[in-house]
Amino acid sequence: MSLLEQAGLRLLHRFDPETAHGMALGVLRFGLAPTTGTVTSTRLRTNLAGMALANPVGLAAGFDKNATALRPLSRAGFGFIEVGAATPRPQPGNPKPRLFRLTEDRAVINRFGFNNDGMAAIAKRLKDRPRDAIIGLNLGANKDSENRAADFATVLATCAPHLDFATVNVSSPNTEKLRDLQGKEALSALLAGVMSTNTALDRPIPIFLKIAPDLSESEIADVAEVALTSGIDGLIATNTTLDRAGLSSNHRDEKGGLSGQPLFEKSTRVLAQLYRATEGKLPIIGVGGIASAHDAYAKIRAGASAVQLYSALTYQGLSLVPKIANGLDNILKRDGFKTVSEAVGTAN
Repeated sequence: MSLLEQAGLRLLHRFDPETAHGMALGVLRFGLAPTTGTVTSTRLRTNLAGMALANPVGLAAGFDKNATALRPLSRAGFGFIEVGAATPRPQPGNPKPRLFRLTEDRAVINRFGFNNDGMAAIAKRLKDRPRDAIIGLNLGANKDSENRAADFATVLATCAPHLDFATVNVSSPNTEKLRDLQGKEALSALLAGVMSTNTALDRPIPIFLKIAPDLSESEIADVAEVALTSGIDGLIATNTTLDRAGLSSNHRDEKGGLSGQPLFEKSTRVLAQLYRATEGKLPIIGVGGIASAHDAYAKIRAGASAVQLYSALTYQGLSLVPKIANGLDNILKRDGFKTVSEAVGTAN
């Protein structure tokens, strides 16, 4: 991390987290953040559900909720970018404050509640996206929707022409009863509607399902069964957790989803269980607590075909992205893997 980036992070941390987040996006939009361009190699290049990635390190949904910084993010070293979540209608989300830094734990708690500009505004920005990047959208449901399952298909139909992939997010803990849609019957019905909409598109796109880290083994088995029979293209493990075990920060008891370093072990365990339950038949994106190349490598060896990060950027800045990608390249070389895909699941 450069001295300039260190100074910038110290300045941002003087503001409340949500204000700082908005400032960081502003810095990106005005081209003031350092960007490295594409980071790739023969070892890092990989295929994810038919998408050719320059490297397997992606940006998780939530950082750029409204797709306002697509161009600078596409030059920050990521192999792919996920924006959103987007809902059919704009919604303000939950009352502030709703974002908390847990500095001592290298973690973040948020209870945003799908605050976003709505699918029409986001689709307009996606239409003007950089064409040399892999960009996906996290699909959400309005809090007051009478048919949340239908909301996912609605957002997909509106935004898909401008996307490379989409993610069905039924695992956010910040919209009441949303996680109930992870049940076997409800999830099957929801995905059937999404996949029907996707099939009807002029250009169907890969569909991922993002799950919570707080599922039991039997619930993970149910998710795996539905995933294998629904026709989706992959899974994302995992979203934020409600678990607060082992935290030391003053903000540890704030309501919302916990992300960052304390989530790493739990999310990796769920990822490994999901990989076994699906017998490696579906690609999995590993997310949760990644802050180094070794973290990314652990996810891959547990069963992830690619990884995503977000919370670690709060503490280490955007320079972390090429650092992880290049570090992963060196680790793969050290251990004799010619490609990322060769390493997937080798330590499960």
